[in-house]
Amino acid sequence: MNYRQLGNTDMKVSELSFGTWAIGGAWGKTNDEESLKGLQRAMDAGVNFFDTADVYGDGHSEELLAKATEGKESEIHVATKFCRAGDIHDPDTYSEKAVTEYCEASLKRLNRESIDLYQIHCPPIEILKDGSVFEVLDKLKQQGKIRYYGVSVETVEEGLFCLEQSNVSTLQVIFNMLRQKMTDELFPKAQEKNVGILARVPLASGLLTGKFSENHQFESDDHRNFNKDGDAFNVGETFGGLEFNKGVELSNQLKWVADGRGSMTRAALKWILEHDAISTVIPGFKTVKQVEDNLGALDVKGFSEEELNRIAEFYQSEVHDHIRGPY
Repeated sequence: MNYRQLGNTDMKVSELSFGTWAIGGAWGKTNDEESLKGLQRAMDAGVNFFDTADVYGDGHSEELLAKATEGKESEIHVATKFCRAGDIHDPDTYSEKAVTEYCEASLKRLNRESIDLYQIHCPPIEILKDGSVFEVLDKLKQQGKIRYYGVSVETVEEGLFCLEQSNVSTLQVIFNMLRQKMTDELFPKAQEKNVGILARVPLASGLLTGKFSENHQFESDDHRNFNKDGDAFNVGETFGGLEFNKGVELSNQLKWVADGRGSMTRAALKWILEHDAISTVIPGFKTVKQVEDNLGALDVKGFSEEELNRIAEFYQSEVHDHIRGPY
């Protein structure tokens, strides 16, 4: 396992880490025993960073992380998020009282004295520009309830604004072969500001595994069903904003990246890790096998300049115009 500096924090995190939305809920059926085995397998491989949120299974993923990391709190870093348990457009959701309550509830579920990285969970830009939420987070930091804070953003504009806030340590962004807009302006600026980047939705909600065919039917409680057109939250969080069948068509045209790399999954994750601005990539999982498949990305060959140019040109000519939602 390789470790990378996480922005201006004192943490070096595994370059391949894991998100825990899928084991909390909204990705179809889950099995807690299998989830815990997956977390353990990841830690055995040297993973020392996990991303979660208070709304993943209404706190269930935080509780699973507490079980998995018991006794390892100083070794295993946990990032969680807040605000989406309330009305994200209501300024009261970001008041000192509300954020403190969210934080303390997460601390209780995580069974920790302090949260390593506390992130605002995709708030509207109006809330960010108001600025008071950053003052609240500074107070929580002073109180020792959180060590560092960051923002999970949907758009380049939001990310650039956050980079101007002095105590923001990280940005979490949607980034994958089918969603590349962040590379032009945001990534260089983040490096200049020494702000870490967490890459989420790295497999475009499964499109970049190459396992789906057109008109695949997802379970009713899977966001890839109920949010496929952005009916529940930002459409970019599901298939990176692509209409599903179009996404399948585009991912099929990228299957060549698997040549010599074992699978599309491993190639897609490796491609993200080729970007110097990335601190860690955080694929999700529901099974031990998925954890192992993702970890396999660490051992595959990198991309040549010719291959990188081919992927970039494909994105610009074939993908970019089909992405829906603000980004």
